[in-house]
Amino acid sequence: MTLTEIKKIAQKLGLPTTAPKTELIKSIQRKEGNFDCFGTSVEGFCDQFKCMWRADCLKPANRAQ
Repeated sequence: MTLTEIKKIAQKLGLPTTAPKTELIKSIQRKEGNFDCFGTSVEGFCDQFKCMWRADCLKPANRAQ
């Protein structure tokens, strides 16, 4: 998902859109009542199978070190 698309989602939810991508997604997750876990998977494991961010989150560049 592009940053522009993410910002549109945030804007619809009434969130500020100036944060970096990862923080913006975490804000959206919190606002929707979900875990704000984007980019924190360990060794590519995630049990949130219905999360709309899952595919992007599990990309190697987004994994926490």
